[in-house]
Amino acid sequence: MTENAKTSRPQADPAVSVVGPRDGETIVLGTTRMRILEDGSHTGHRLAIAESVLAPHTQGPPQHRHRQHDEGFYILSGTVRFTVGDKDHDATAGTLVMVAPGAPHTFANLTGQPAVMLSTFTPDLYVQYFRDLQEALASGRPLTPQANLDAMSRYATQPATDLT
Repeated sequence: MTENAKTSRPQADPAVSVVGPRDGETIVLGTTRMRILEDGSHTGHRLAIAESVLAPHTQGPPQHRHRQHDEGFYILSGTVRFTVGDKDHDATAGTLVMVAPGAPHTFANLTGQPAVMLSTFTPDLYVQYFRDLQEALASGRPLTPQANLDAMSRYATQPATDLT
């Protein structure tokens, strides 16, 4: 279920990072394929950016809250359903969804077509969460709900249990 990670090649100018269309680190988690475009190493850890492809009928994570980072989602293609508390928002191509620290949220692709979104993490704290999940899968450990919660807790994130 995982692929070998690819990293972008070093650039001549250390103040500029260029990640080409086939570069970046690839993380595959179930039916979601993520390409890390910036992991924070070129931004002083202020910003990370990832492109995610959600296969048709992909359920997202349980609703959760981040204590220490903002998360942004820009929909490039398809439709992604964002649930924030008890409200659903169907975001289509060209839509930006920003989630502030503390806001409960989740997302899913409920359609029969793939959806592609660009995600930002400010600061870059949450990128390592996805790496941890991929490492667990690669080592043969199942991604149980408890394993997911344990990984979330390492990155200032907890489930929004008050909404169930």
